[in-house]
Amino acid sequence: MKIGLRVLLGYFLIVALAALLVGRVFLEQVKPGVRQAMEGTLIDTANTLAELATDDLLAGRIADGAFARRVRAVQQRHVGAEVWGLAKDRSGFRVTVTDARGIVVFDSDGRDLGRDNSRWNDVYRTLRGQYGARSTRDDPADEASTVMHVAAPIHAPDGRIAGVLTVAKPNRAMAPFIARSQQIVMRWGLVLMGSALLVGLAAAWWLSRQLGALRAYADAVTAGERATPPAAAGEFGDLGRALHEMRTRLEGKQYVEQYVHALTHELKSPLAAIRGAAELLEAPLPEADRARFVASIAAQGERMAQMVDKLLALAAVEHRQAIEACERVDLYALAGEVAAQCDAGDVRITVDGSASVVEGDAFLLRQAIANLVENAVSFSPAGGKVDVDVSRDQGMCVVRVIDSGPGVPDYALPRVFERFYSLPRPQGGSRSSGLGLPFVSQVAELHRGSVTLANFPPRGAIAMLSLPQA
Repeated sequence: MKIGLRVLLGYFLIVALAALLVGRVFLEQVKPGVRQAMEGTLIDTANTLAELATDDLLAGRIADGAFARRVRAVQQRHVGAEVWGLAKDRSGFRVTVTDARGIVVFDSDGRDLGRDNSRWNDVYRTLRGQYGARSTRDDPADEASTVMHVAAPIHAPDGRIAGVLTVAKPNRAMAPFIARSQQIVMRWGLVLMGSALLVGLAAAWWLSRQLGALRAYADAVTAGERATPPAAAGEFGDLGRALHEMRTRLEGKQYVEQYVHALTHELKSPLAAIRGAAELLEAPLPEADRARFVASIAAQGERMAQMVDKLLALAAVEHRQAIEACERVDLYALAGEVAAQCDAGDVRITVDGSASVVEGDAFLLRQAIANLVENAVSFSPAGGKVDVDVSRDQGMCVVRVIDSGPGVPDYALPRVFERFYSLPRPQGGSRSSGLGLPFVSQVAELHRGSVTLANFPPRGAIAMLSLPQA
């Protein structure tokens, strides 16, 4: 499982558990909180009505006195109120009054007159000077039928308790408010969960993207490709820069070691030739032989100088990760300049094609084309011909260099772009440094292009440099 998905799942699990815990606690507190508020209101109502019923109870007219008429009138009154979007048309409470023995002497609903309520908790406790309240089901099988009863004492002038007034209100009257509160909590809880999920997705995507970019960079470095550190933020940016610095230092050390080994290996042959010619020159020799050995020493020295120069140029290109300053370069014009300046001897060079513009380093591209042309000239026989064609093909600019030499042996085709690998020139010409084609390959890669070399019967070989069109 990818780390981004792990972070997302872990984050969402924590948020889900936290939301579940908070939601559960809150929802569990909604219903008790509403009922507590209702009980407090009923306490105030019961005590107010108890004071208003005192005179009628003590006078023995509680069942048909002014208090009874007003209570029944209240129940018939059309309220026409709207409480937080919920309509309320009728009064929802019931009033009962018991005497000092707990016998019901007044019931606003007229249901329980004469019943003994002295054992009910609200009446029982109130008659003993305590706070009395109870919650009882109207239907024992229906949990939603509970009714809250809150009682208040009716005091005689001498201070004794002459009776108890109980206000009852069904808990289902609060159900719409409780349900709405729960719906609001659930709705916002879902919004919270959705927002948390979106934030988690964004965080996981960002983290996965940063790590993916660093991994792609590490894979590219491992594969030996040219790669720049990813544009990352925060600690990821610091990590990318640290990896790049480590890569630069390690590559620099390894690069020097490889080139020292390669250079010392390639210099052995010309040095041996120079040493042998110098030893022969120490003895008396005919003038013709002396001149031949002196010329050999000069040729081998020139070969070593060219090898060092080309090796330095190749090292500079290989070490570059990107082109610092790109400019628009016309390959057709560049090929014409190279052909005009090339020392081709008696080999004829022709340039054909049309303007083909790329973006890159003009100096490196000139050197790459020059290497291809010089390589073609060196393999072409005296009086031969080298054709340079520049064209555009499917978004690419292609430089084709065709010589008239013997072609490339099949065994050598896979190795022509290796450093220091070279083939003998026709007509007894000496081998090259073997650094020209590797240089062209590195320049092509630096410009996001490619170079190939193949046989082109019946003429010789064809080298193709393909670069993205500007």
